[in-house]
Amino acid sequence: MADVFFDMISDSFNTIEKESKGYFKDKGSKFYSFAFPLQNEEKVKDIIAGLKKKHHGARHFCYAWRLGTENIRFRANDDGEPSSTAGKPILGQLQSFDITNILIVVVRYFGGTLLGVSGLINAYKNAAIDVLKNAKILIKVIETRYKVSFTYNEMNEVMHLIKQENYTIVNTDFMENCSLIFSVRKSESENAKRLFNELYKVQLKEIDT
Repeated sequence: MADVFFDMISDSFNTIEKESKGYFKDKGSKFYSFAFPLQNEEKVKDIIAGLKKKHHGARHFCYAWRLGTENIRFRANDDGEPSSTAGKPILGQLQSFDITNILIVVVRYFGGTLLGVSGLINAYKNAAIDVLKNAKILIKVIETRYKVSFTYNEMNEVMHLIKQENYTIVNTDFMENCSLIFSVRKSESENAKRLFNELYKVQLKEIDT
């Protein structure tokens, strides 16, 4: 099994909305491809186990995945095919489509004729392309969340700034002490900190999303 590596990505990312399917055939061998939204590596074994139950006659279950929104982790697995002829071509298409939080598994039914190294690379590549073309790809923005604490006297100024900068309010608490949580696109987070730091007594704290 390949090691886990890392890619870099901007403050927006592509992912898929739901499972999709693809297909490629060459010299009798059939390559069924499946793309799954993926949130953690632990789900990979369960997904592949589920495919093996449905495809008893298949010889190989090759896959690649990418996870994360800024530092991208990825892995490829040839599952018995010659080295770098299956998992790597699948991964190459995930990188080409610049997509993350996704697993692609290509299930191969052997057709009796050897395809050779170049044939295998082409087959797994095209099976991955087909499933990605059939998928609904979403563009999502990486956001930073902040908690703002302030007094009633500063409320108008705080709310005016949030409205002016078009920040998204996630939660508010105006009971004993005033506070709210808002989100901002990560690329704009430094500017948000600067603006709020200019407000006297207003405390701004980054929180986990």
